[in-house]
Amino acid sequence: MKSWDIKTLDLRPHSPEILSSSQDARAIVLELPAGEALTDHQVHERAWVTVIEGEVEITTTAGEQVCGGTGLVVEFAPRERHAVHARSNARILLLLTPWPGTGHPGAMPVEDKAHARQHAAEHQHPATKPTVTSLEGEALDPRS
Repeated sequence: MKSWDIKTLDLRPHSPEILSSSQDARAIVLELPAGEALTDHQVHERAWVTVIEGEVEITTTAGEQVCGGTGLVVEFAPRERHAVHARSNARILLLLTPWPGTGHPGAMPVEDKAHARQHAAEHQHPATKPTVTSLEGEALDPRS
């Protein structure tokens, strides 16, 4: 058995911490400062976002929106585009399953990864790369 007290983990903003990873799932915890966001993005896996602390607003490109605090759980289908905006300092738990999902570069044979990276770099659209922004839309350095 493995266990974590997510509320007491020493996290740095913008530095996701992988709690556990197996072929079945990956659990990640993330600290997102007030006013910042994970802009519109998607993942290959089914994803669950659970708010551990703080308040967030979650939107989809389909026009859906939910706001909530501690205890809010939101589920996304694989490749469902969404954004997460922190209304206050927020700590969120992400569960991704299966890990890695179909089409995820981590699931590809090594020889296919180089081709996929090159193809992605040639066809990357700015909206497809998740970035951290302030509510004013300024890009923030995720390493700070």
